[in-house]
Amino acid sequence: MIDDVTDIAAYYNSDPVREHCRLEQHQLEFDLTWRYLDEYLPSHGSILEVGAGTGRYTLELVKRGYEITAVDLSSALLDECRKRLAGEGLEKQVRLVQADARDLSEVREKYFDVVLLMGPLYHLVVEADRKAALKEAFDRLRKGGIIFSAFISRFGIMGDLIKNVPAWIENEAEVRGLLEIGKDPEDYPKGGFRGYFTKVSEIVPLHEALGFETLKVAGVEPAISADDESYNKLQGQQRSMWLDLLVEISAEESIIGASRHLLYIGRKK
Repeated sequence: MIDDVTDIAAYYNSDPVREHCRLEQHQLEFDLTWRYLDEYLPSHGSILEVGAGTGRYTLELVKRGYEITAVDLSSALLDECRKRLAGEGLEKQVRLVQADARDLSEVREKYFDVVLLMGPLYHLVVEADRKAALKEAFDRLRKGGIIFSAFISRFGIMGDLIKNVPAWIENEAEVRGLLEIGKDPEDYPKGGFRGYFTKVSEIVPLHEALGFETLKVAGVEPAISADDESYNKLQGQQRSMWLDLLVEISAEESIIGASRHLLYIGRKK
């Protein structure tokens, strides 16, 4: 492992509830990701969820009968996940493991049917570390197993930046760092949300170099930029119809990179 990520663990340990509530704000990301999970997950089997967080996906997956091993770097996030599982009487049905995505030696099982990497890759700012995490996932998948991996788009976050931190544009070093290398400059102090922001063109080669067959690359917030509120307030049939349309265009090449979060779906050859 190349990069010291203790600051990332500390960021999540400082406020685990913040991460749980994040998908309450970004409801399209959650809803559209579930559409792809519904499409590509096998009807039953074992799932290794790396970056499980507080269990936003874990709880529903175990309720559907999947065997779950949930991994996270943050002890506080795992504690929150354990509480939420216990609240549903499900704590004995999920194995929780604190581990780094780049070293899953604490995960004894192999040959999972599915691996979810729904967060670690966008906190690994060094390419070799992203490859290491994907290699760990590859090694634990059975032949034909499915991987879902999430990224943050380098250019898709511009709407959020304009809306929430407009003064960001005044820091030329940060702006140049994002545009040119997808992260903060090397001499920037660690702390806060530290991540790697990818170009869409990097995603398929990164996976296929390790032996994955690409099934889909999609933006999970297509066409809304930072306007979560307009989607969040939709209800009933109208919400369902909009979600149908946004799923339909989510893999359109001309707009994938405009989504803040990106989803790769592949199969182990």
